[in-house]
Amino acid sequence: MAWRLAMLSIALGVAAAAAVALLAGGGTEAGAGESSTLRATYGDRDGDGVLERAPAEPLRDRTELSPARAPGRTLALLAHISDAHVRDEESPARATLLDRLGAPFASTFRPQEALSVQTLGASVAAVNDLDPDATLVTGDLVDSAQANELDQALAVLEGGRVDPDSGGPGYDGPQDSGSADPFLYRPDVDAPRHPGLLERAQRPFTAPGLASPWYPAVGNHDLLVQGEAPPTARLQRLAVGDRAPAELDPDLRPRGEVDELADVALGPLLDRALAVRTRPVAPDPGRRHLSPGELFVRLGRATGVGSAGGRLDYAVDVGARLRVIVLDLTRRGGGSGGRVVEAQLGWLERELDRAGERWVLVASHQPLAGSEGGARILGALDRSPRVVAALSGHTHEASIEPRRSAGGGYWLIGTPSLADYPQQARALALRETAGGGVLLETWMLDTAPGGVADIARDLAFLDAQGGRPQGERGTPEDRNARLYRGPRGTR
Repeated sequence: MAWRLAMLSIALGVAAAAAVALLAGGGTEAGAGESSTLRATYGDRDGDGVLERAPAEPLRDRTELSPARAPGRTLALLAHISDAHVRDEESPARATLLDRLGAPFASTFRPQEALSVQTLGASVAAVNDLDPDATLVTGDLVDSAQANELDQALAVLEGGRVDPDSGGPGYDGPQDSGSADPFLYRPDVDAPRHPGLLERAQRPFTAPGLASPWYPAVGNHDLLVQGEAPPTARLQRLAVGDRAPAELDPDLRPRGEVDELADVALGPLLDRALAVRTRPVAPDPGRRHLSPGELFVRLGRATGVGSAGGRLDYAVDVGARLRVIVLDLTRRGGGSGGRVVEAQLGWLERELDRAGERWVLVASHQPLAGSEGGARILGALDRSPRVVAALSGHTHEASIEPRRSAGGGYWLIGTPSLADYPQQARALALRETAGGGVLLETWMLDTAPGGVADIARDLAFLDAQGGRPQGERGTPEDRNARLYRGPRGTR
């Protein structure tokens, strides 16, 4: 459906914005905070297409791995941010026009795409309100491996001046009010109207940065152009150049799965777009694509973590009782799916042994269960008596699944994206339980209220092919839950 028509259709059914309801929600002491869904959240309670404050979502007991046991002291409190997709929405290398072709290119445009850096800032504010011991940022921090995207994302996470603009001064992209493209939402003129939004989105602002230490995982969008194709000289010239595609070849009809198209199709498809019609843009050398080595150096400077063997695999301790093991599953040759390389299995097994009596959380961008070679990693985790959970992003969906194993079982936890509705991060409190087991309390964190991030949430909710119609919010049991795990070797 064309964006302009889809949003106009929704807007015509809206009589008036609903009044904000200040509803008190229950919750744990750790969950107290303005953005905690244990207090209140957002929802379309009357079905009119407008988000308003909605009741809190309580923690629900999940006892598939162990009966509920009385909780004790908190061993560690974490926040989990994934899939921020900080994007240079003005870049000529964006494959925006391919969105109308459907799969596998159905997520190359979002109506809220100019607001990605502000959305990450609002999530950082929510996490700071939580005051965790550490924050995990599990990949797709940027959208298309561009240096200026990383500049913006790191400025938000580290704190300081953030400049969202690129190219020439002001907005110069596909959502400009003068665009005649019926597939792209223009906030100045299309419903729901937000006059001046794009210019506001380009203004510099000061970010406080994460107050906690943070630890990154690498995702496909961090290393690959549009998360699919390895950087090439051709794509680099397009990114930093002065011409942007303005029209697709009408006979273009790509076929195949994402991973089959990724490393061969993106460059030629953009070439075909350039051959039809282009528009001038201000060139910007800051749009150059990053090499993996440069990305790892910059992440290392920001966080203190190091890479080895060309991959960002590492382990850190959070307090005295928890070890976090981070795995890099990104394919260097192209494609969005995860892949385990041979050396990672032995390295993981050694890190599990080094954890000793600490409990273990494993974090990766792509879910292990859907990654090539992931079954071998899961097998190693199955044998460990200390693994509590494997965390991931990538799917943009909130999910919690139990995995039973000889070691006592653990939880497979997916956190939704900041790119799509519901634009939430996740809190995780690891607590002792009676009898020597543990309890993982987890709940969602909305982006902090105020500013253009609120508009980003509203637009993400209206996105006709985004998180809402795809069910990426998950079920209530996928969001706020008490996840019980029995003592060592018991189920």
